[in-house]
Amino acid sequence: MNRFGLRIAVPRGTMLGETLDRLDRIGVPTAEVRDNDRRLLFDEAGIVTMRPSDVATYVEAGAADVGITGKDVLMEQAGRDVVELADLGYGPCRMVLASVAGDPDPAEEALRRLGHLRVATKYVRIATDYFERTGRQVELVKVNGSVELAPLTGLVDAIVDLTATGTTLRENGLVEREEIARSTARLIANPASHRLRAAGVDALREALLAD
Repeated sequence: MNRFGLRIAVPRGTMLGETLDRLDRIGVPTAEVRDNDRRLLFDEAGIVTMRPSDVATYVEAGAADVGITGKDVLMEQAGRDVVELADLGYGPCRMVLASVAGDPDPAEEALRRLGHLRVATKYVRIATDYFERTGRQVELVKVNGSVELAPLTGLVDAIVDLTATGTTLRENGLVEREEIARSTARLIANPASHRLRAAGVDALREALLAD
């Protein structure tokens, strides 16, 4: 177990490298994690790795004491019983509304036609909250794969998706129309661990913020 006495849920994917670097610098050994990209549980380091979207699930259930995941995950899974402890500041990305470049703005076009805007997304809760807040009637289409394909094939008028640099949007002939939210890496804790292992949780939080 690491020096904080906690099991830490770590996100695989784009945030993995920076997360492991941060943990290394505060005294949580990550060499074993870096050397084995198939293994998921590392008891000696107190690290368990998983998809970012699963981090809050494991932390809520107490399978991990704390975890690191994007704010976008916490927004989409707003009902999870976890404690958000800190904005760690790395892994910046944005949730945006995008559509095919050269086409009319889909929101303005839908308003002109007095019709519904048809939008594909993986982030149904975030999209629903956004369109309700901005007073627009939208039909959401849930997709799990490459959401960029949906407007190119005429399935939808636009998409709501996460982007870090905008490169994937541009490469698929899409353009950002509106920014919905911004996301960075967040430290979260299981409520019981937050109370019963407060010393370790507070020490980890302070170390990460001081890094």
